[in-house]
Amino acid sequence: MAGHSKWANIQHRKGRQDKLRSKLFSKLAKEITVAAKMGDPDPEKNPRLRLAVKEAKSSSVPEGRDRTRDQEVAGR
Repeated sequence: MAGHSKWANIQHRKGRQDKLRSKLFSKLAKEITVAAKMGDPDPEKNPRLRLAVKEAKSSSVPEGRDRTRDQEVAGR
């Protein structure tokens, strides 16, 4: 039966989900970068950065991404 491959259906659905998730991760990473550049790169002293990191964690952004972003910004 043409068009009834379960793997193809999973692949297309996963592609859509990954695209949306990637867009969200990029948006949150950009917000973390902007918040760190505008103020102190320490989340304890920067409320905007603290909120951005909290939102990223609640959206299941991998922890390594925001930590790497903070280190890049701290190096300025």
